[in-house]
Amino acid sequence: MDGIIMITLCISLLIICIIPRVINFLISRKNQSSHNGSSTSTALPPGRSGWPVIGESLEFISTGWKGHPEKFVLDRMAKYSTQLFRTHLLGDPAAVFCGAAANKFLLSNENKLVRLWWPRSFDKVLFGPTQTSAEEEGIHLRKILPNFVKPESLQRYIGFMDEIAQKHFAENWEAKEQVVVLPLARQYTFAIGCKVFMSIDDPSRIAQLSQHFNVLISGLFTFPINVPGTPMNKAIKASGQVYKQILSIIAQRRIDLAQGKASPVQDFLSHMLSITEDGENERFVSDMSIAGKTISLLVGGHDTVSSACTFIIKYLAELPEIYEEVRGEQMAISKSKAPGESLNWEDLQKMKYTWNVVREVLRLASPTQGTFREAIVDFTYNGFSIPKGWKLYWNVNSTHRDPECFPDPEKFDPTRFEGSGPPPYTFMSFGAGPRICPGREHARVEILVFLHHLVKRFKWKKAVPDEQMVVDPVAVPAKGLPIRLFPCMVQSNHVD
Repeated sequence: MDGIIMITLCISLLIICIIPRVINFLISRKNQSSHNGSSTSTALPPGRSGWPVIGESLEFISTGWKGHPEKFVLDRMAKYSTQLFRTHLLGDPAAVFCGAAANKFLLSNENKLVRLWWPRSFDKVLFGPTQTSAEEEGIHLRKILPNFVKPESLQRYIGFMDEIAQKHFAENWEAKEQVVVLPLARQYTFAIGCKVFMSIDDPSRIAQLSQHFNVLISGLFTFPINVPGTPMNKAIKASGQVYKQILSIIAQRRIDLAQGKASPVQDFLSHMLSITEDGENERFVSDMSIAGKTISLLVGGHDTVSSACTFIIKYLAELPEIYEEVRGEQMAISKSKAPGESLNWEDLQKMKYTWNVVREVLRLASPTQGTFREAIVDFTYNGFSIPKGWKLYWNVNSTHRDPECFPDPEKFDPTRFEGSGPPPYTFMSFGAGPRICPGREHARVEILVFLHHLVKRFKWKKAVPDEQMVVDPVAVPAKGLPIRLFPCMVQSNHVD
């Protein structure tokens, strides 16, 4: 009897989840036919819709799992168009925009022709308790963040980022023969996020929060079925625990602010508790909304920056001449410091070559492969019709791997970023134009501080020589990048 009940439940769930998608697919196919068959309307972009319901989603996702995330887009660019093609992704008809001109078009028409779109799972896990959406929260955060993460504000965080980095390497790297980089990089970025956004530096509290946070992260881009045992269900439960803990931190901060034990400008939490929703003397931001925004900031800076740090270590292991240049620049800065003196803003401005190396790593192994938009009106691009409601995808590889944008694109060459650097809308790891990432300077500081303390202490060698890159949902080495460590006082011929 229990088996029959379970089978019935599974069939019911499949019907609930698949039938609406079948209907949407049939409607989209009908709309495509009407667009292509009308003598007065513009044709849809070239391409194909793939299988019923699932479209080309499996190939889109599997190319990332197999270590070739660029293949889905580049193959179709070669077959259909180097500028625009259609497909069917994540249950919806979609158009993939390719190249610098397309990047500029999409990012410059935010909230005019298109709006930001995230998969349904993202809203359910991350913003379910707030009853808002990623789009709404994103709009509000972009209004708030610029003042919080501008260079003048970031300067006061460099000292404790430096302190966190030193403690991180002393406790987790030194005296170790081998480490796995990715989880350690995530530990570093999460500790900095807790400190910058909430002034939390208690290791036990960070560990407790991190335990639930990692489960939340793993369920952000999953199939949206909330039944016991599914990644979605686990992520929603973890999200509830993260909200609970951060709401407790917010409640204590309100008390501390009222008693003068905390400053209104000490971190993001205090800042949010001190402002109103519209910037005037009206309603203050709710605790639930503040918690949601804090979690979204932790998400935004967690996997992307830790992925970047991990791939930088990978490329420095493979390119000893690049490593030596980076180490030389960092040691010159280190020698200019008094014993015990922390890094400062001026030190970071001297790390020009190191930052060029970081950007070249991001070009070849960008943590975020692209983002989605949704058409909010019918419009045309390059002579093709884009119907309202279609999902629109721009992808970094359409320019990062384009020899017209980056000559000899597979070659690792930090000099690409000297002077004025690449043409606009070609290097897209931080977005571009009006949609450039507001947290890019924060990421720059976090990465450079990490690298400074890393290359001062170690050389290293990959423990898995041919480890693949996978995308799930950000780019990471498949095994987390295990490396063998060699303190810098050890003879260099151990790692040559």
